[in-house]
Amino acid sequence: MRENSYDIVVIGAGPAGLSVGIEASKNNLSCLIVDRGSVVNTIRRYPTYAVFFSTAELLELDRIPFPAINKQPTRHEALKYYNKVADYFNLNFSLYTNVEGIARNEFGFTLTTSKGEILAKNLVVAIGYYEKHNYLNVPGESLSNVQHFYTEPFAYARQKVTVVGGSNSAGEAALDLFRNGAEVTLVHRGSELYPRMKYWVKPDLENRIKEGSIKAYFNATVAEIKADKVLINAADGKHEIPTDHVLALIGYHPDVEFLKDAGVEFDTETYIPSFNLETLESNVPNLYLAGTVLAGKNTGKIFIENSRHHGKQIVDAIWALSKKAISSP
Repeated sequence: MRENSYDIVVIGAGPAGLSVGIEASKNNLSCLIVDRGSVVNTIRRYPTYAVFFSTAELLELDRIPFPAINKQPTRHEALKYYNKVADYFNLNFSLYTNVEGIARNEFGFTLTTSKGEILAKNLVVAIGYYEKHNYLNVPGESLSNVQHFYTEPFAYARQKVTVVGGSNSAGEAALDLFRNGAEVTLVHRGSELYPRMKYWVKPDLENRIKEGSIKAYFNATVAEIKADKVLINAADGKHEIPTDHVLALIGYHPDVEFLKDAGVEFDTETYIPSFNLETLESNVPNLYLAGTVLAGKNTGKIFIENSRHHGKQIVDAIWALSKKAISSP
C-alpha cells in the first residue's frame, strides 16, 4: 500500500467514528480517524456539567463496560471512557486536522488536509452536526454578547441572560444559570417546552417558571438584539427584555456544504443524505455515512445509542465488497 494510504479513513472522531475504527482494527484493516478537534470533540464542547439522557450501557462501544457513578453518565465520565476505548484498540488519529477537499482517484479518494494529503480506499463521513448551530437570522445576532453554545454559568452570575429555545440545551442552561446567580428569561417560539426534554429537567424548569424564578415567553420570537435588550414578538404583543447576554440555543444542523463538496446527494428540505439503509453507503461508491449526519435536520432521531453499531455495518459492507471483488473472474 502506498505511503499515507489506508483501507478506511474516517472523518469525525465521535462515538460513531470510533466504532468504525474499532471494527477496522478487529478486521485488520488500516484505518485513520481525522478530526478538526479532539477525540469526541463534540462531547468535550458540551456544557461542563452535562448529564446524558442515555444510561451507561447504551453508550458502550464494542461491549467495553462504561463505568459511571450514577445511572446517567456525566460529560466528564464520557470523555474518559471514549478516550480509554480509543487507547484500548490503539486507534490511529490525525487530530486538529481540517479536511479541505475530497477528490476521487484510482486508489479511491484523496483527502487534502491542513496536514497534507491522505489516500483512502474507503471513506466514512461521521461529522455529526454540533459544529453548525442554527441562526435566529435577526438584526444584532452578531453582537459580542450573543452566544450559540453554552459551557458553564459562572461568567453570567449577577447578569441578565436571555435564553432562546425550548429544548434540552436551552432548558438545562436556564436552570444552571438561575441556580448560579443569573437573572434568566426564556424565550421560546413553541407553546410549551419540548415534550421529550429530559425527564429530570422538564418538571424542574416548569416549576421554576410557574413560581416566577425564571420568566418565560412562549409563542414568542426574537425580532432584534441590542447591546442591552432583546426585542421580541409574543402572542400578547411586543416586549423589550433588558439583557446583558443572549444565549441562542436553538439547535444545530449537519454541514451539508461538506457533503455536497464530497458529492453526496441530500434532500434540500430535510438535509437527509442519500444512503443505503443496510450498508450506510452513500450515492458515492465507497463513501459511507455514520452517526447523526444520517438524520439531517432531525437531530433527535439518531444519537450515540443507536449509531454506535454503524461501524460494524460499514466494515461488514466493505468486507463483503472486497470478497466479491476477489471472487470475480
